[in-house]
Amino acid sequence: MGGGPAGLYFAIALKRLDPRHDILVVERNGPDDTFGWGVVFSDQTMEAISEADPESAVLISGAFAHWDDIDVHFRGQTITSGGHGFCGIGRKRLLAILQERCRALGVELRFECEADAAEFDDADLIVASDGINSATRTAHAGVFRPSIQRRANKFIWLGTERPFDAFSFIFEETAHGWIWAHAYRFEQNISTFIVECSEATWRGLGLEYASTDEGIAICERLFARYLDDRPLMSNARHLRGSAWLNFPVLTCERWHNGKLVLIGDAAHSAHFSVGSGTKLAFEDAIALARLVHDHGTSARALDAFQADRGLEVIKLQNAARNSTEWFEHVTRYVGLEPIQFAYSLLTRSQRISHENLRLRDRTWLEGLETWFVRQAGIEAAEHRPPMFAPLRLRGLTLTNRVVVSPMSMYSAVDGLPGDFHLVHYGARAQGGAALLVTEMTDVSADARITPGCAGIYNDEHQRAWARIVDFVHTYTDTKISLQLGHAGPKGSTKVPWEGEDEPLDSGNWPLTAPSPVPWTPRSETPRAMDEADMECVIADFVSATQRALACGFDMIELHAAHGYLLSAFLTPAMNKREDAFGGTIENRLRFPLAVFAAMRRVWPGDRPMSVRISATDWLADAGNSEAEALVIAKAFAVAGADIVDVSAGQTSIDARPVYGRMFQTPYSDLIRNEAGVATMAVGNIYEIDHVNSILAAGRADLCCLARPHLTDPYWTLRAAAQQGYEDVSWPKPYWPGRDQLVRNLNRGR
Repeated sequence: MGGGPAGLYFAIALKRLDPRHDILVVERNGPDDTFGWGVVFSDQTMEAISEADPESAVLISGAFAHWDDIDVHFRGQTITSGGHGFCGIGRKRLLAILQERCRALGVELRFECEADAAEFDDADLIVASDGINSATRTAHAGVFRPSIQRRANKFIWLGTERPFDAFSFIFEETAHGWIWAHAYRFEQNISTFIVECSEATWRGLGLEYASTDEGIAICERLFARYLDDRPLMSNARHLRGSAWLNFPVLTCERWHNGKLVLIGDAAHSAHFSVGSGTKLAFEDAIALARLVHDHGTSARALDAFQADRGLEVIKLQNAARNSTEWFEHVTRYVGLEPIQFAYSLLTRSQRISHENLRLRDRTWLEGLETWFVRQAGIEAAEHRPPMFAPLRLRGLTLTNRVVVSPMSMYSAVDGLPGDFHLVHYGARAQGGAALLVTEMTDVSADARITPGCAGIYNDEHQRAWARIVDFVHTYTDTKISLQLGHAGPKGSTKVPWEGEDEPLDSGNWPLTAPSPVPWTPRSETPRAMDEADMECVIADFVSATQRALACGFDMIELHAAHGYLLSAFLTPAMNKREDAFGGTIENRLRFPLAVFAAMRRVWPGDRPMSVRISATDWLADAGNSEAEALVIAKAFAVAGADIVDVSAGQTSIDARPVYGRMFQTPYSDLIRNEAGVATMAVGNIYEIDHVNSILAAGRADLCCLARPHLTDPYWTLRAAAQQGYEDVSWPKPYWPGRDQLVRNLNRGR
């Protein structure tokens, strides 16, 4: 049921596998009815089609319009990147090819025929490929349990006889906000022209109450200089209501019910900005046909189909979500230079990485790299990987953009860092990262998380840290920052390998917090702080800052994340106060800002300070919002923070984080590009491509790697060798190892 690409190609693929199958395709519309224009194919999809049915692959390929470039038109410039290898075909032409191929294989086609699954009780299998508005899925919603999320932007799917030679993204600023087009050619003289904008812009332009023809006329005026006097066309004028839509992202918990199975847009959807709908339809059809051929129509076979395809759909939907969110927040990026704006656009879904762009268009990427380094103040520089561009923070110059992220070692004795810490920090400082940030170092004995946490609250601690700082400065070019913190309600617990978040069996110390809210049901209930307690804590932070200065640290960071004391003040999940230190975000900021301001007063003006925050609590209702994260970041910047270390979560045991590679980087992106504050990105950043992509796209100014530096202290030196970058400082005794590594890496090139 449904004669679109999914249904037609399932029939073709299954008939090719076994001509004895009796297959009927039922379509409610006519054979030439379609509400789209052109569709885009990837090489991967075409390979699958060629394997399933070489004859249809030849026919489809013969009708392709090919293009290699992507043009980004932004602020009067056209940024062209090549090597992308797209191919497009008209949707009507594609349907005609598939219909012709079905008939040649003996598939029966019925058009303009309403059908219901109940009519086909004698069928072995009923495939519902009846689209995003599937009546079949709706009729069995209790089983399939669909969920549809309407995305924020408005879009309209148009066509034009203006042939675009490249896949073109066209951005125009209006008095009511930005509007843009996704345009690509799919026949010799016809292109798809999708117009998209925020709902506020859509309303401001008068499109809310405009007829389809009036809306098209508005778009023609806005994009006139790109259309060469060619009109825009709609094939949806006959639809009731507006032709402008909010894209529906569909997921289904189950894809089959007895002998009824959903495929294509009936089962799932992914935003058009990654060209995914037809791709998913064909790949679903091929996978289902193969499983039915090999294993029949049993529930086990259909379960296997959903398991097999479900993972691929999730991957594509995640990429589509990233892409969709980029367009929904396009105003976040319009302050970027055109070349960086284009790079951000090209890498938005995370499917195209920095090195992938080098494979596609080396010259263009090296131009971007040269631009990036020049923005860092090196005018004569040729291209180099973005991670090896310097960064200046006040009087401190970092030689590259890689940071050893703070990681608690739980290996101190009574707060005293020992030989373990000297070796641990010394090895990582020798590894080439520009900045090394210590573990959370506590400002008092009662500020510790565990008995194994390091401190800087007496002279012995100060001498031990000075020894480490002296080693780093003597033997490396790395700069070292001390992270200062107070555990608050998360204190007085065992070291993690003896019991995560488990209270000590004995020797506990008193806990303080903004409110008497225990961290876990097992935790001690902290005492709510009064203003005298706050003054004592501020004094402890000031004393620790002065000791850090005496040790020779290059930078200090205030830990105001992860549910520790200052973070507990910031998050409404832990701060239940009703006085001047609770309630609104401005009140919740009052004490953390007072701590920071006091530290800033005694820290030299030419040395930078950072602050680590949890930009989200990963809580649906009870946590900080994105708007509050921006308020927090801006407030610390005004107080003198030079850069914000943007982490997330760990502020409540009820948090539901969404993990994945670079999963916290979007919050760094938010703060850097909306608050205008320099940021450090953290969170599952572990590949060279991750670092270069984040930096080049302007999503952060520094990249923090934690666990990768635990397994490889020399991660940055290895990254330099892998990228052929030589202007990085290796310890002289290690030069023979450097030379062998470079030889081994270049042997296969």
